[in-house]
Amino acid sequence: MHRLIDICFNFTHSSYRQDEIRTLQRAVLSGVTRMLVTGSDLEDSEFAVELAERYPENLYATVGVHPHLARTWDAHTTSRLRELAAHPKVRAIGEAGLDFNRNYSAPEQQQRAFETQLELACELGLPLFMHERDAHQTFIETIRRYRSDFSQGVVHCFTGTEAELEAYLDLDLHIGITGWICDERRGHHLKEFLHKVPPDRLMIETDAPYLLPRDLDPKPSTRRNEPMYLPHILKTVAAAIGRPEAEVAAATRATSEAFYGLESEE
Repeated sequence: MHRLIDICFNFTHSSYRQDEIRTLQRAVLSGVTRMLVTGSDLEDSEFAVELAERYPENLYATVGVHPHLARTWDAHTTSRLRELAAHPKVRAIGEAGLDFNRNYSAPEQQQRAFETQLELACELGLPLFMHERDAHQTFIETIRRYRSDFSQGVVHCFTGTEAELEAYLDLDLHIGITGWICDERRGHHLKEFLHKVPPDRLMIETDAPYLLPRDLDPKPSTRRNEPMYLPHILKTVAAAIGRPEAEVAAATRATSEAFYGLESEE
């Protein structure tokens, strides 16, 4: 069994409240020993830190404001995120970025929240956990302005084109791959060029409870994704890049440890 790190687990989601411990137990039994709980707004980030304190052996946290929720940004957001980021369990700023697919928050609100979180990561020396959808050009132009000043960044749940991947790699960004790659309707294209990601820049994630791998058999009755399914994503990623699962497991774990400042399990 491979030891894995799930870099995006939305454990603050209400669907986990009835079976928190069992969810973590299933993850650990499948080899997923550490998970990053993602913060999506101030309240969510506070809860992510609380969960990481509650389950310190397995959980760490990110704190930030998702582009969908950028409209919630106010005069106190920056200072509160700065306070939360000082917690020893917090290992990145985010989920920060741009999402012009549905514009739940106006583009100008998203841009303000994104740039402020970029500035905060630069100030604090923390890596960035980032989201982009249908906003590549503006997203990458924004990152370029700050790239020399922040340490590391990962574009999580990458689903884009080969050219977009190359643009991120040119900026020395990391890439997070989810169960999207297991979806024959829309994720198949990733298998054609995923090999271009250097081993020390590739990480894997579930983005649970979202993005349940479509090719799971049998599928869970709840259709809720969990970290326990990360080995399934690992298997698909390893096949796509033509490398042994054990090698990819070790590489993604080491990369995640280095990125988030976690102790090695070697």
